[in-house]
Amino acid sequence: MMRVKEAVVVEGRCDRAKLSALIDGTIVETGGFAIFNDRDKMELIRRLAAARGVIILTDSDGAGFLIRSKLCSCLPPEQVKHAYIPDIYGKERRKAKPSKEGKLGVEGMPLETLRDCLIRAGATIEDIPGETRLPELTKADLFELGLSGGDGSAERRRALQRRLKLPERLSANGFLQALNALYTRRELFDLLKNLEGEDTP
Repeated sequence: MMRVKEAVVVEGRCDRAKLSALIDGTIVETGGFAIFNDRDKMELIRRLAAARGVIILTDSDGAGFLIRSKLCSCLPPEQVKHAYIPDIYGKERRKAKPSKEGKLGVEGMPLETLRDCLIRAGATIEDIPGETRLPELTKADLFELGLSGGDGSAERRRALQRRLKLPERLSANGFLQALNALYTRRELFDLLKNLEGEDTP
């Protein structure tokens, strides 16, 4: 596994699943063309770009380049790195027929090819011994904070997402990943204390 500092932006769920087998880091999916109208998701990507930079890794077909172009139009160029997959013709196993242009997408690429693409894009590979890394938030922390697995936890999580201006459709896992990408564990605990203080009459 590669520990990548930048958030990697891909098109869809299957791309994210494929990349998760290669990198330890933040992976955000655009939902394909949904990103054109999803202001919350675009704002999350902007925040990630400002906090740690992003690597855009879309398919090599026309749709992939349209999505890449949309992202580039919304982000400062100095916060963006570009990873490009090669043109390889074929079809992914889960599909009944090839894509319109007949090219494999990110999900159809061998992991070694994706690794090379990220390295060529200038991905910042972090090789930090575990004991020196800042502790990350865990699912147990979310449970302890009443944000997961309990009565009313989904409502509390959604309320916090609104306060932090995070996309409302994030799953509990996506929420955890976004928090770890934008805040340290200590920062979040301090933030929650401050929010509780604001809500106290």
